[in-house]
Amino acid sequence: MDRLQILKKSIFFSSASEATQKEISRLFAEEKYQRDDYIFFEGDTPEWLHIVKEGKVKLVKHSDTGKDVILQIFAPGDIFGEFALFERKPYPASAQALEPSTVMKLSRKDFFLFFGRHPFVATEMIMELGRQLQEAHATIKSLAVDRVEQRIANILLKLAGKLGTPEGAGIMLNLALTRQDLADMAGTTVETTIRVMSRFTKTKIIKPVSGKILILNPPALRRISEGKEIS
Repeated sequence: MDRLQILKKSIFFSSASEATQKEISRLFAEEKYQRDDYIFFEGDTPEWLHIVKEGKVKLVKHSDTGKDVILQIFAPGDIFGEFALFERKPYPASAQALEPSTVMKLSRKDFFLFFGRHPFVATEMIMELGRQLQEAHATIKSLAVDRVEQRIANILLKLAGKLGTPEGAGIMLNLALTRQDLADMAGTTVETTIRVMSRFTKTKIIKPVSGKILILNPPALRRISEGKEIS
């Protein structure tokens, strides 16, 4: 997709006129990243607004013990790094490519000049920031109180809603996730993640397919995410 198509997919810019979208599209630079390349590091000074153009990017929080937690995964059209720009504080987490990716970058200066000229777009951004903050609180709560099976089930459902495509009666996750990636998202160990995923596979809730995950039984996964027992 070209820049204009990406802006049409973005929650922040999709409601803007095409003329406005063309105006902002000319202000972006682009940068390519290979898997595991960092777009920015936790603690860096925020100088850019980022939008995924191609590929997938993860937001990673590094702990003092050396364990990583994946907070979010961004797909084409998703914006990231905007919180730090608004707060004028260092990035609270690192952004890292999950696969070969292209990222559109808008400088801090152009970011604020543009929103000064188009305040209605800024309103859309503020509303989306509020939604993301609610989602972050839900994630923190889940990590604190939910069982591992619930956390992994919830992660798979969220990814299905964001990156999934229907396949028969199931949903294919269009993302090659390693068990380490899932463990980092669920705040658990790789060994525990392997056990849970094996249990889901044996009970025909999911099925590994060419390095990806096919959710065979979304209702059962939903019940697990809600803490309910399945027969």
